[in-house]
Amino acid sequence: MNLQGVNPHKANTAIRLFVTGGTFDKNYDYLRGELFFDDTQVPEMLRLGRSTLDVRLRTLMMVDSLDMTREDRELIARNCATCEEDLILVTHGTDTMVDTASMVAQSVKNKTIVFTGAMVPYRFGSSDGFFNLGSALAFVQVLPPGVYIVMNGRYFTCDNVRKNKKTGFFEELR
Repeated sequence: MNLQGVNPHKANTAIRLFVTGGTFDKNYDYLRGELFFDDTQVPEMLRLGRSTLDVRLRTLMMVDSLDMTREDRELIARNCATCEEDLILVTHGTDTMVDTASMVAQSVKNKTIVFTGAMVPYRFGSSDGFFNLGSALAFVQVLPPGVYIVMNGRYFTCDNVRKNKKTGFFEELR
């Protein structure tokens, strides 16, 4: 798809950002040696990135995507379907991101929905999350309606992507 000159959305359109947890928002407990959830890092990331976008943040849950249930996915889909915004960004764990995106694609039409995450927690300082968030915010503004995965500066349709567990990158299926 050639994105040059494509902007199906009005300027200054609000972006709904749903937080669901995943590695993106994990913290590390140095005493116990465990990863845990506290609160989302997204507001700090938007502030540090000097974002001027109208981003409307809502935390739906803070779970590892491997622990996500069908009910959790239905909650994400329902929120995407019923929110007033047509541009939606979902932060999500990478292990089951494609599963959730595919479920959302079955029930939500005529909105641009982008899923993104991180392989390394933002709090670690060397996270890909900051770059992925910025890329996702850019792509959600220019892609036509549909459901996408945005990772490592690339976008994929949710029906043509997988996480390569050997390389740690997302790649097209065909």
